Amino acid sequence: MNVPDDEQIRALHQRFAPSREAFELVWTHCRVVCSVVEQLLRGRPEDVALVRAGALLHDIGVYLLSPGEIYIRHGILGHDLLRSAGLAAPLWRFCSCHTGVGITRDDISRQGLPLPPADYVPESGEETLVMYADKFHSKTKPPVFVSAPTYRSSVARFGPDKVKRFDELTAEFGVPDLSALAARYGHAIT
Repeated sequence: MNVPDDEQIRALHQRFAPSREAFELVWTHCRVVCSVVEQLLRGRPEDVALVRAGALLHDIGVYLLSPGEIYIRHGILGHDLLRSAGLAAPLWRFCSCHTGVGITRDDISRQGLPLPPADYVPESGEETLVMYADKFHSKTKPPVFVSAPTYRSSVARFGPDKVKRFDELTAEFGVPDLSALAARYGHAIT
């Protein structure tokens, strides 16, 4: 599989970003997630090049959201964008399988989510690592780092099974040190 490098991925972001502001917000977030992934990856067996590419690509679908379109759709939009751009199938999945701690067909039905019925859950260690690392940074205005306790409290609104899954991810990967990243990017930690 041909895994694009950072510059090729940056060029994809620039190609699809509707504005410089959107590019800066999403590209910065993806770089932050990549930094979190690299911190959590130390000593793990995942494919470094693949997981880096996944971290840098996971939110590219944000650029395709129409005004008023529900944000949760950005994952499947990114999946379709990468497929149309000719990238390898494993890269598409980073987009569609990173939301929350995984979205199941049952979640879609129970919550009435505007997604095609399917399971959007990570299957590989690389996908799981990107999904987990993404929980620690938010593109809110202004962007912030999200502590593990804050995310755990936030995900509780979706049910105890989601809290349990986050706790399992925390046990498996550990909790990243966000302080150096917060200083580097100038984003607060919540």
